[in-house]
Amino acid sequence: MAAERERRELLINVVAGLLDGIRHVAVGASSPIPAAGAMLLRARSELEGKPPVRISILGSQEHNFFTNGAIELFDCAAQGRVDAFFLGGGQIDGAGNINLVGTGAYPKSDVRWPGSFGSAYLYHLVPRVILFREEHSPRVFVPKVDFVSAAATTPEVKRRGGPYALLTNMALFDFDRSRGGFALRSVHPGYSSSDVRSQTGFDYVEPPVVPATPLPDAQTLELLRGRVMRELAETYPAFARTMLQAA
Repeated sequence: MAAERERRELLINVVAGLLDGIRHVAVGASSPIPAAGAMLLRARSELEGKPPVRISILGSQEHNFFTNGAIELFDCAAQGRVDAFFLGGGQIDGAGNINLVGTGAYPKSDVRWPGSFGSAYLYHLVPRVILFREEHSPRVFVPKVDFVSAAATTPEVKRRGGPYALLTNMALFDFDRSRGGFALRSVHPGYSSSDVRSQTGFDYVEPPVVPATPLPDAQTLELLRGRVMRELAETYPAFARTMLQAA
């Protein structure tokens, strides 16, 4: 359990770094690690005297100023008042397109997933969309998605949104909008660049020397295991309890 907690703490720390400079971050209803990352950013900002960070977690009573759920989130995004959001997918391809519908030839899909919901809309409008999927495998990261729930780029339409980074349980990638593809930024401890390459079904740019993803420092761990988990428990009690029990 301790190893799992350390892995999650690393991911939370990376999320907070990816959100640096953000004023308002919105998080979906089933995203404890992104939510914890946003809370870590907020805690750091307050300690450092930086401008406040607003967090909107759908389904939360305490960390959500919306009163009408996703409808208000969509309105806020359209007005340019959401700076960052998280998206995942059953499939993600090398161009940054995501698939939340299912595998196989639509509409006769082999496997069906919950559906696109507002992913295409938010992907188009939110400037810093972070793709987050813990499972890093060729069945998730494919050369081309079977169904485009949300397109990463739309050259024919001017947009302010699109992918900013991709975070998995193995590595962190940046998205190069000019090239329309991913570039490996770092590999998490316990894995190698060869591990990442073998488990990724699409091609990407890789530097000659791939850095290791930095581990959280002592101050970060203190915030995570104290304030952040206490705040997170309101929305994700089981996740927070598991993290604290692993201490």
